[in-house]
Amino acid sequence: MMRVLRYWHTLRYLRPVQFYGRLWFRLPRPRPVERPAPALRRPEPNWVAPVVRPMSMLGPECFRFLNVTRTVVGPGAWNDPACDKLWLYNLHYFDDLNAADAAARADRQQALLRRWVAENPPGVGNGWEPYPTSLRIVNWIKWALAGNALPPECLRSLAMQAGWLRRRLEYHLLGNHLFANAKALVFAGAFFVGPTAGTWRALGQRLLVRELREQILPDGGHFERSPMYHAILYEDVLDLINLAGAYPETAAPELSAFYRDCARAMAHWLRVMCHPDGEISFFNDAAMGIAPTLAQLVDYGGRLGLEVAATSSAPRLQRARAPVVWLSHSGYVRLEAGSAVALLDVAPIGPDYLPGHAHADSLSFELSLFGQRVIVNGGTSCYGSGPERLAERGTAAHSTVQLDGADSSEVWGGFRVARRARPLDVLVEPVPACDLGASRGRDPRADQGAEAGDCPVLDGSLRVTAAHDGYRRLPGRPIHRRTWELTSGRFAVTDVIDGVFGVAIARFHLHPEIAAEIGGEGGQGRLHLPGGQVVRWSLGGGQVRLVPTVWHPGFGCSVPTPCLELTLIGSGCRLELDWSALDGAGR
Repeated sequence: MMRVLRYWHTLRYLRPVQFYGRLWFRLPRPRPVERPAPALRRPEPNWVAPVVRPMSMLGPECFRFLNVTRTVVGPGAWNDPACDKLWLYNLHYFDDLNAADAAARADRQQALLRRWVAENPPGVGNGWEPYPTSLRIVNWIKWALAGNALPPECLRSLAMQAGWLRRRLEYHLLGNHLFANAKALVFAGAFFVGPTAGTWRALGQRLLVRELREQILPDGGHFERSPMYHAILYEDVLDLINLAGAYPETAAPELSAFYRDCARAMAHWLRVMCHPDGEISFFNDAAMGIAPTLAQLVDYGGRLGLEVAATSSAPRLQRARAPVVWLSHSGYVRLEAGSAVALLDVAPIGPDYLPGHAHADSLSFELSLFGQRVIVNGGTSCYGSGPERLAERGTAAHSTVQLDGADSSEVWGGFRVARRARPLDVLVEPVPACDLGASRGRDPRADQGAEAGDCPVLDGSLRVTAAHDGYRRLPGRPIHRRTWELTSGRFAVTDVIDGVFGVAIARFHLHPEIAAEIGGEGGQGRLHLPGGQVVRWSLGGGQVRLVPTVWHPGFGCSVPTPCLELTLIGSGCRLELDWSALDGAGR
């Protein structure tokens, strides 16, 4: 019965197209038919070098993806069942075509392109699934626009891949997958000429406009609430701007302007959601090394003539400069005072019909002091459906409160969620002047100009309160309420549990470079930062211990790190951090 209920609470939110789309997608399809490729469209000399990826082709048959190095020998290696599927997907993406020092590997890449065509029969294997097909189409065309000549058999294959993709769009998944499909059709439709290419391009552009209007929220954030996927789609939008410059006759001026407005809004959101170290925060599926960094994306946008309110210097680029930025539509708050930056999750886990990249991280937060991450969430090191993936999505891997061993949202499988937490009673004090789109009902692209620097500097404490109902399914129907308070030199987190519960544990995961110690009285101690700063901490309302855990900064990476863990005695607890002797008036 429990299994039936879990399926019910998972499936009840899906859209009808996800049901019949899945059935349609499973129907047998005729294999792609190889035909002569359409003629190529002549580009204008306006193509701008895109973001440079890290090198992944280490040798003719040696590749490194997701921090794992393997050799790829023989036709069977493209679909080796002993390899992780995500690793194989990366093999089929061909990101190395546009990676660092790619020109020095041009001969190897030419050989690999020919090898892919020869060893991956049309419509068969991982490489012909829609998502890797979409990314490969774009990467091949980017490589050609950089001045490289695709071999004739690869041009024929490229056209075949686009025609095949046209009939395999991922309506059953929607979200970033359907967006990637549409982007690939637009790239292929611009690269080739003729009626067939025009059909690809028109369909792709219709889908992109529809999906951008839905997926980019009024505050500029991507609706799946993953900073990593937000950065990926931000790059996608920049690529579309770039393509429109190379083939101006394929994109109407109003479409190009729409892309640019979306990119500006997305740039602001990403800047708010990055730590002072320039890297993304870890909410929902997020890891470093997958998407380009904020600095890379802003640099790419700048070369495309995209104006964003940021300076060219990297340190200032990361600062929101306002004490409070409330991204009210996506559900995140940034607090900044003195040397502290706190990023708070008061968000829903994502769109109800698409929670595949969601974690049970409601009311979690991350904190940087003096440019160093101090309190973190656990990150993401793998996909799939195994126990490690489940643990990384679970509440215990995040800096928040867990009740009775349950997750705040019922994450299960690799990408599924049954009953999910909803934010309640969110209050941001003082209310920021730069609450992008809050209560104004404005279009996302109209709000992108309200930069964080437009907010007045406010004196006194910054306070955010929120609750969520994810534990109301438990006996006693408890509600978790949390308050964050930040001043220059101090930070406090207060948790209160309304209702009946058994065991409540508040966890505060520390960055691996933070050395933690517990004082003699047990409820207090010190954090030693790598820059030499010492932060005093105290935890009240329960029994404190320092426990080992792991942090996952990238796929394939698990780094040991400490965690301050407090088992509540009573219905509330409080964490206080004090560095006032180093910051503000005490500095």
